[in-house]
Amino acid sequence: MKKQWWKESVVYQIYPKSFMDSDNDGMGDIRGIINKLDYLKELGINIIWICPIYKSPMDDGGYDISDYYTIDEMFGDNADFEELLEKAQALGIKVLMDLVVNHTSDEHDWFEKALKDPSSKYRDYYIFREGVAGQAPNNWRSYFGDSAWEPVPGEENMYYLHAFTKKQPDLNWENQEVREEIYNMINYWLEKGLGGFRIDAILNIKKRIEMGHFTPDGEDGLTFIGHWILNQPGIETWLKELNERTFKLYNSVTVAEAAVPNERLKEYIGPEGFFSMVFDFSYTDIDVPETGEWFKSSNWTWDQMRENIFINQLVTQDNGWGALYLENHDQPRSINKYIPEKDINDTSKKMLATLFMMLRGTPFIYQGQELGMTNIKMETLEDYDDIATHDQYHRAILAGFTDEEAFSAVNRRSRDNSRTPMQWDDSKNSGFSLAEKTWLKVNPNYTEINAGKEKNNPLSLLNYYKQLIELRKDSIYKDVIVYGRFVPIKEANTNVIIYERILDNKRILVAINFTDEKQAVSLDPDYNKFVIGNYTQSNIIMEEIHYLQPYESVILANYEGELK
Repeated sequence: MKKQWWKESVVYQIYPKSFMDSDNDGMGDIRGIINKLDYLKELGINIIWICPIYKSPMDDGGYDISDYYTIDEMFGDNADFEELLEKAQALGIKVLMDLVVNHTSDEHDWFEKALKDPSSKYRDYYIFREGVAGQAPNNWRSYFGDSAWEPVPGEENMYYLHAFTKKQPDLNWENQEVREEIYNMINYWLEKGLGGFRIDAILNIKKRIEMGHFTPDGEDGLTFIGHWILNQPGIETWLKELNERTFKLYNSVTVAEAAVPNERLKEYIGPEGFFSMVFDFSYTDIDVPETGEWFKSSNWTWDQMRENIFINQLVTQDNGWGALYLENHDQPRSINKYIPEKDINDTSKKMLATLFMMLRGTPFIYQGQELGMTNIKMETLEDYDDIATHDQYHRAILAGFTDEEAFSAVNRRSRDNSRTPMQWDDSKNSGFSLAEKTWLKVNPNYTEINAGKEKNNPLSLLNYYKQLIELRKDSIYKDVIVYGRFVPIKEANTNVIIYERILDNKRILVAINFTDEKQAVSLDPDYNKFVIGNYTQSNIIMEEIHYLQPYESVILANYEGELK
């Protein structure tokens, strides 16, 4: 296994609008990130990924970019970002930006020119088609629920394609000039010292455009666009060109939002792969039905969870390197997803942290995850900012849900659950801002769950995350945790998840009880060194049969040594 700096790193994802507000306008900003770099350094982070901060009308949280070269004034300016790069580098922290190149904002100069002059070259920068029989070119449904085709203002029977919101027209990657524009923009940022990119929706760039009416898969008469724009044949040519013209030149790290089929994974993350790593969605989206209608329940089980983790770990290590995560800006809080409400506490939170942080791959921690931040219960639909949340609510009503049922689903899985302001302390607005009103409500539990309180408690989740990060970065177990093979243990007791990490003759074992009852398991007696657990060491009894307490997690090793 080739050693790489990014394999030994721990990444922290920042949703800048909600991280830290330095000018008290109710929204986070770059200066706020700069002011909290010491917190991240103390946590043990050495890469930060910042969600989009480019100029944008913010129809979809900044993923609708109107100017790739300019920082949006709500976050600061280009000079602020360059200062962030410099100060982060001084602390040994690299910075990743979001790369959004499947689409732009409809307020981007290219699209405005394409609308103004249909004969200009910019018309071919996007995907325009004539309608069929007085209707849209086909009945594709966008990711956000409406038709994927929007009528062009002032033009009869002409539409443009948008896989996401109607304010996010898809770029035409078939156009070489479009690709050149994108490569120039990427290199502009890499030349400034950027560490790399998290790459958004990249598997959508190749389209298979077909006209007509397809069999609907929902009550709205539409059908999911993904069948025609996800991982289409020929996309590999562009991804190889993208890598060779940009990322490869700067030894940058790239993590793609890409649900790649297992049989093609090596093309993407192998030694000559297009990216450093890709995210796995098999366990983070386990609660979402295949239709993407998250207002419905998938009725997932922990048996499926264990199977999905094991399969992904084995397939990924055979093909390259993976990116680990429990939470991000598109997910609800993990503790609410995976643990019954009655059992949510520091023990169950530490169990999830142990399970996640000891897997093979580079861990991505989302802001507030290290504190155990939870979902928020909004009072009305108007309290939600997220466009996808409003879409899912209305689709639930269309599917026959009552208002109460639809709103309950929204509370459970809205993306705004993870976008509430970061909980720094127990002062006004959780220490995030002194503004009278923050852009999104602060979770009322900030007085109990906050960084200030947890920092001073040696048994807090925050300090437990610090210990897990230290194990990965600065302990005698570092190499086996980072580079060791993942080996699943098929335990007879199906109420646990147990796996090994093995490097040469060094081994560690991770045992997880994901239930609220004590579980008996058989453990190899060679594992006679207690490393860390979410219960005290006195509970660890080295016998042929070991009992894991409710929601207990434990890490054992087969060799002695101090943590440092």
